[in-house]
Amino acid sequence: MITIKSYTDLSQSKKLAEILPLESADMSYRPYREESGIPDYQVTLCPHIFASWIGIPCWSLAALLGAIAMYGIIDLRFLQSTYDNRGNHLTNVWCLTFEDLCTISHDIYADNPIDACDEMIIKLHELKML
Repeated sequence: MITIKSYTDLSQSKKLAEILPLESADMSYRPYREESGIPDYQVTLCPHIFASWIGIPCWSLAALLGAIAMYGIIDLRFLQSTYDNRGNHLTNVWCLTFEDLCTISHDIYADNPIDACDEMIIKLHELKML
């Protein structure tokens, strides 16, 4: 069975919170305590206006694509799945292409669209394009 990440994980969210406007987040990681007393986080859907105020901002695929699309043209494509000789699913390959107004193209390949968006945002930030 193929599963696709629905939102950024905690480490991605912390990094993206340093790059993206916090208002672009549509969810947040809210701290809570488990019965064992160990602090943990849970993801909560929030109206985007409040997402940055409660816990750590978190982005869905739609929010990430929207944040990237503000700076250029994007194309997200599923390319292929790979399987072993027993038919067990091994990996997915997604390609996210970003083209800025000067028609410079950047491609990112990843196992899922959330990771592709995360990597693209970091790349564009490092290139000072975001």
